[in-house]
Amino acid sequence: MDSLSQIVLGSAVAIAAMGRRTSVWKAATWGAIAGTLPDLDVVIDHGDALLNMVLHRAESHSLFWLTLFAPLLAWGVSHLHREGHLFRHWTLALWLVLITHPLLDAMTVYGTQLLLPFTNRPFGVGSVFIIDPAYTLPLLVCVAAALRMKDTTRGLHWNAVGLVLSTAYLAWSALAQTHVALQARASLRDQGFAAERVLVTPAPFQTLLWRVVALPDDPANPHFLEAYVSLFDGPAPVRFAAHDRGAALMARHGQAAPVARLTAFAGGFVKLSTTPQGQLRITDLRMGQEPDYVFNFDLGAPGAVGSVRPTQVSQRPPVGPALRWIGQRMWGLEVAPPWPGTVRPSAG
Repeated sequence: MDSLSQIVLGSAVAIAAMGRRTSVWKAATWGAIAGTLPDLDVVIDHGDALLNMVLHRAESHSLFWLTLFAPLLAWGVSHLHREGHLFRHWTLALWLVLITHPLLDAMTVYGTQLLLPFTNRPFGVGSVFIIDPAYTLPLLVCVAAALRMKDTTRGLHWNAVGLVLSTAYLAWSALAQTHVALQARASLRDQGFAAERVLVTPAPFQTLLWRVVALPDDPANPHFLEAYVSLFDGPAPVRFAAHDRGAALMARHGQAAPVARLTAFAGGFVKLSTTPQGQLRITDLRMGQEPDYVFNFDLGAPGAVGSVRPTQVSQRPPVGPALRWIGQRMWGLEVAPPWPGTVRPSAG
């Protein structure tokens, strides 16, 4: 999730865990700091843009390493404030803050390596967008209320309300995702498309409009399918658009290190293409929409893949028109998207 969400979540968790044992401002401050610490791994340069992507949310987001770090941070905090008698309480509070950071990140689609050093499998539920005001605002308002209120008991009550509302929203997002996934899979079966994997993620900033991406069972099938589904669309079959996924290029270059690395990290949701300049490009299909994606990596000429540093090229649709489209499409209105090259044929 975004930094603001992690900061206010950290503050809320620390306030709840410390309760009346220390001042609310101390708990909120150290909760915010601890809630930010795991994301400091972004300052590490692993050598190229693709490695920087797949190694973000790695060791610094490991539940194991964060558990070992929590007592060290708690020792420093408790001694700084001369609250050594609260060491165990600070340890619990800061441990909860540290581990809820990667657990919240795992609700997004990016991929969080929660179980390092035992496995580098990236976990990503994908039921919330990386920025979602409906999740963050209740936490922000209620933490602010807890800090402002002179009555600590009332402040703790409002802080708890924020945690309950934000957690309930995460549960709602998972239920909505499951509903759309079932609807999409049923439509794929009815249209005769054998899908190996189906990805369902929300369009930006909300959980009413969902993007569906389906990969074929047959590796020789040259297309993946994409659709947008609103919770207000009703029972009508989902209509998909077919897009080239570079199956022939994947057959030739799929074993090259950078291609294999991103393919594994993205759970297979990638496509390969060649740029007008003759560069081989790999695209993470999970974040963006056809034809604009955040994580495109140019890998060099096809014959040089693996011997040159991948470079990232981000593509985004026009922000204003895209937001207006989401605002209309999320209520079930059939409105053409504002980005070029997207059609809505049936996959039958």
